[in-house]
Amino acid sequence: MALATEIIMTDEHFETFEDFWPYYLHEHSDPTNRALHVAGTVVAAATLGAAVATRKPKLALLAPAIGYGCAWIGHYMIEKNRPATFKHPVWSLMGDFKMTGLTLTGQLDDELRRYGIDGNRRLLP
Repeated sequence: MALATEIIMTDEHFETFEDFWPYYLHEHSDPTNRALHVAGTVVAAATLGAAVATRKPKLALLAPAIGYGCAWIGHYMIEKNRPATFKHPVWSLMGDFKMTGLTLTGQLDDELRRYGIDGNRRLLP
């Protein structure tokens, strides 16, 4: 596995999601951006659930708008970077769900530290 300092500046090519994951974390190092992603992911998932429960398929069309809307605001206005969705759509979505799960279970800070990211855009020594 590459160290965080080796993968931070490039997203040229990843062989596996495990290779992509440290890059994803770095691109989401700002806590406000992460909060927007988690909120968007949770609300988008709830919207999909509501669409299924109420049998209103048109409601499901809101889910991507909510999820990506929150995420892209976080990237363009907070993080000042380009969403990984454009180059790695599947892995980016997987990353959103993994980050949301780790956040909701209180494990994300440990995961950030594991890759040398302190959560505020600075590398740890």
